[in-house]
Amino acid sequence: MEPIVTYKERCRCCYSCVRSCPVKAIKVDEGFAQIMYDRCIGCGNCLSCPQNAKVVVDRMVRTQEMLASGSPVVAVLGSSFPAFFHSLQPGQLVAALKSLGFCEVHEGAYGARMIAGNYRDALRTSDQPLISSHCPAVVDLIERHYPSLLPNIMPSVSPMIAMGRFIKSILGEETKVVYVSTCIAAKFEIQGEASKAIDVVLTYQEMDKLLKNRGITPASLAEMPFDGVDPGAGRLFSLSGGPLKVFDIQTDFQDNETISAEGEAHTIGIIRDLAAGRISPTFVDLRFCDGGCVDGPARDKGLHHFFKRKLIVCHNSATPPYDTAPHYRSTALLPDLARSYSDKSLKLATPGKDDIRRILHSTNKFTQGDELNCRACGYNSCREHAVAVFQGLADINMCLPHNMRLIEEERGRLMQKFELVQRELDRQAGDDLIVGSDPGIREVMELIRQVGPTPTTVLIRGETGTGKELTARAIHRQSQRNDKPLVTVNCTTLTDSLLESELFGHKKGSFTGAIADKKGLFEAANGGTIFLDEIGDITPKLQAELLRVLDMGEVRPVGGVTAKKVDVRLIAATNKDLELGVKEGWFREDLYYRLNVFFIELPPLRNRAESVPELARHFLGKARKKLNKSIAGIEDRAVKAMQHYPWPGNIREMQNVIERSAVLVKDGIIRLENLPTIFTDTYESCLGVDVNRRRVSYRAERELQVVRTEKNIIMRYLEETGGNVAKAARQANLPRRTFYRLLEKHGIEVVRHSKPLSG
Repeated sequence: MEPIVTYKERCRCCYSCVRSCPVKAIKVDEGFAQIMYDRCIGCGNCLSCPQNAKVVVDRMVRTQEMLASGSPVVAVLGSSFPAFFHSLQPGQLVAALKSLGFCEVHEGAYGARMIAGNYRDALRTSDQPLISSHCPAVVDLIERHYPSLLPNIMPSVSPMIAMGRFIKSILGEETKVVYVSTCIAAKFEIQGEASKAIDVVLTYQEMDKLLKNRGITPASLAEMPFDGVDPGAGRLFSLSGGPLKVFDIQTDFQDNETISAEGEAHTIGIIRDLAAGRISPTFVDLRFCDGGCVDGPARDKGLHHFFKRKLIVCHNSATPPYDTAPHYRSTALLPDLARSYSDKSLKLATPGKDDIRRILHSTNKFTQGDELNCRACGYNSCREHAVAVFQGLADINMCLPHNMRLIEEERGRLMQKFELVQRELDRQAGDDLIVGSDPGIREVMELIRQVGPTPTTVLIRGETGTGKELTARAIHRQSQRNDKPLVTVNCTTLTDSLLESELFGHKKGSFTGAIADKKGLFEAANGGTIFLDEIGDITPKLQAELLRVLDMGEVRPVGGVTAKKVDVRLIAATNKDLELGVKEGWFREDLYYRLNVFFIELPPLRNRAESVPELARHFLGKARKKLNKSIAGIEDRAVKAMQHYPWPGNIREMQNVIERSAVLVKDGIIRLENLPTIFTDTYESCLGVDVNRRRVSYRAERELQVVRTEKNIIMRYLEETGGNVAKAARQANLPRRTFYRLLEKHGIEVVRHSKPLSG
């Protein structure tokens, strides 16, 4: 497994990792930024991702497995450990590590002493510039990006690998070695040529976490001595200029033959100058981290560099106790400390001028002035980004100015579409206006004007088809939430469980078929209004959940454990006697009072005779548009018949009658004969004609009898099932929606009984 992993779901394509990567080893593909390990040098810069999309792979489990295996496991502390574990005495840290199960604890600084002789010998014999090899990030930089400098790298292992080879040469290859340091590149290093020397590299944070997980408090332990060999001045290796001190390389202020530098900018700059032949010193000591190993990626970021330097100097001066075992004292020979290097560079295609120009043009960069070089994409210039696009490392959509231009253009198009849609909606909104001038509807309109601008819960009451949803829409238009959604729900069309899921949402796996989280309608209507039609039909369980929303302003999804806050205005409607429901126990009293804050009673159409002509013209206009048919109007006889008809289905029935008549009309005028037969009876009754004695056609008489018979059959099914519509539909062998349409057609109001009537 690679030392750094990318969590795709966390990546937000902010390109922070692209900006921070010195060698652009980040490839943006499929909507997220991933590391190209063939180009990566392990510097750890990408770990500063603000979304934590890139993290170091946790190797604590592997360490615990080795400690539990029974094989000897040795811990080696990097020379910068006093700067991280500054609150402990070195001997307490040794005791803590041995409490974990490590058989020995060494200071990795002794590795610097071991390789010092190799450096002195090489400097005496070399006739070309030598580059230090103790920083794995520098070695990877040369192997992967500047292979021409491979002959210049010091052919010696790093202090970490020297320690691993030293310990295993004495204790045996079966011994496991765990190295602890600030270095992320060391995790990459042990996957290559040095994989057999060190088994696991842990950061200081990982070791600290391992101690806490095991319940070990180092500060409470008695000190124990280090094992191995006292490194002496090797403890200063992690400091700025430390390698020159340990390798005994003397310099002065004007020395140009020996270069010692730290930090990303200095390191890459010197490597470039060496590769270009601009400089040719005798020895170049480089460390990629700014501040040396003390300030590596896994450092304690709460401490300043010079305080950490002081801690290490004091540790060296204090000379911690050592208990060097005989097998280390008697060993005079050092292990093989040599290593070789190889060209690991990834050959990428080089674009031509036309390729660069084509890519720049695709992001609206036609002149040099169009190239802003804003670096938002993570690259230093627009042309560098274009090269990366050509090489498949970057995406064309990474260009922020280009995206902003596209967004602005798309915004303009969307605004135009929005204005067109808004005008169309405003035009269509006229069709949803409440029509009528009778006293009853004028009173309703006045109530709507009063309650609309308030956040008050409204209960709309009235018979089926009187326009309860239309009233709810009018209240929403008058409210201060009219720019937010109005969500309507018919509570009679869904089962109890489905309605609960629809209203409050559900979590994945909460019931069969819940394959993903679903947002409920209350959450979807957040900031707006929700209209619950036929609220008298919901079960007691849903009544309790609804009361929770009204009282606490929060919903809890089905299968969820946490509630979500919502700000929703509730408008409810019913054709049932809720007071009777409270008395009989099928409707909660507390919910009733919570809903009945402000109620509007809609008058039935039979009480609005003076508004029938106006309503007839209104519905005729809608039918004319829907059918695309030229109809001049309605004759007076038909209007008079409609004024005297009782309209059991109210406004909904009237709309259906007008549309049906508009389909039948042939001469452009809706006449009495185009209406159902019952309107002829109504008209003649209002004129005083004895309907029973008049002669009617066979067809008209047949239609009248069929309608009456159909209504009686529907009523019988409802009586047998105690008003249970779903059960009545099943007994009638009809789809429930068809049964509801028949109820609306005949104006039948459903009243549920506590028990079905016996046959």
